[in-house]
Amino acid sequence: MRVKREEFYTYTLPNGIRCILKQVRSAVCYCSMTIGAGSRDEQVGEQGIAHLVEHTLFKGTTKRKAYQVNCRLENLGGEINAFTTKEETVVHATVLKGDFGKAVELIGDIIFHSTFPEAELEKEKAVIYDEINMYKDSPDERIYDEFEDLLFAGSELGHNILGRKQGLAKLHSADLHRFMERNYTTDRMVFAAIGNISPRAFVAAVERYFGTIEPSTKRVGRTVPAVVEPFHKEVNRSMHQVRSVMGTRAYALDDKRRVALVLLTNLLGGPSAASRLNVALRERNALTYCVETIYTPLSDCGMWTLFFSCEKDKLEQCRAIIRAELDKIMTTPLTKRQLSVAKKQFVGQFAISAENNEAYMLGVGKSYLVFGSVDSVDEVYRQIDQIGPQDIMDVARDLFGSLSSLTYK
Repeated sequence: MRVKREEFYTYTLPNGIRCILKQVRSAVCYCSMTIGAGSRDEQVGEQGIAHLVEHTLFKGTTKRKAYQVNCRLENLGGEINAFTTKEETVVHATVLKGDFGKAVELIGDIIFHSTFPEAELEKEKAVIYDEINMYKDSPDERIYDEFEDLLFAGSELGHNILGRKQGLAKLHSADLHRFMERNYTTDRMVFAAIGNISPRAFVAAVERYFGTIEPSTKRVGRTVPAVVEPFHKEVNRSMHQVRSVMGTRAYALDDKRRVALVLLTNLLGGPSAASRLNVALRERNALTYCVETIYTPLSDCGMWTLFFSCEKDKLEQCRAIIRAELDKIMTTPLTKRQLSVAKKQFVGQFAISAENNEAYMLGVGKSYLVFGSVDSVDEVYRQIDQIGPQDIMDVARDLFGSLSSLTYK
């Protein structure tokens, strides 16, 4: 049964696939299938397979060859793409509203009917090998992955999404089919769309192209990562500049403290030039071009990181300034005005990002997958408004007392 929840229409197919629509006035429609399967769901000997599956979904189905998959929407002026994270795989498309049905059909075809031909699989492995080499030449990306490996050591979260060449070379079509059968289950799928599409047309499309799929349930659960002692590691990369990541385990998606940490993260090192760390390191002391803080919540844990780069002889000065800023936020409550400005800034950034229909659609898909609901913009504002100075201090004290670090020199 279709239900209207504020600005969203939701519909659940008999096989368990959940569908959600936001109607907007636009000539363009964005849609995606979010699947609760990522690199975290790989078993021994499968490292990199989630990302490999995502790549080879486009390499042929029971009724299309690879070039037909790639040209189906592109010839209409649209596009289809995909990405893999630690916990999700997302296939998403952008088309004119009149081609919405074609996008739904193609997404269903590559997710439910891909064949993974061995010849195409080997070619795509070569593409991923090149991607791995590019990643190795990008220290700003590589340091994050290596930090995660250390922070989640011994866990499925503690390995790179791309995998390693030696392991990928051993994977074959049958392995990919087994991974999909185990993880691409209908109870872990959400189809989301934003566009000028009527609920009737939306339901008709998902019923036609997803409704005949047999229901399935994910049977293999995830294990909460064991606690890792704080670490401090330095690696010689023979670079002109130092790159450093500081961080710690953080809160899961369902933790009530998550919203306060989101606000604190934005206050310290968000995109604004007025963020505390940017002002302290760049504006006042001209020590760095880049400093940022990121909070990544996961289903049962999370990660908070602080990244900066600087000249080698400025490393200790940067560390001292950063520590002073973190200590200040742990011990000195924000004034009423400081907190008001932080909230206003975050709400403004959120409102602007919500105007990006593609990004918003992807967020809707993940939220509906994890929570079974999507907060309205007004609800997000309400949650932010409830945060007080003590909430910020409590989160800072809980997380920032003992940070781990990884530094490339």
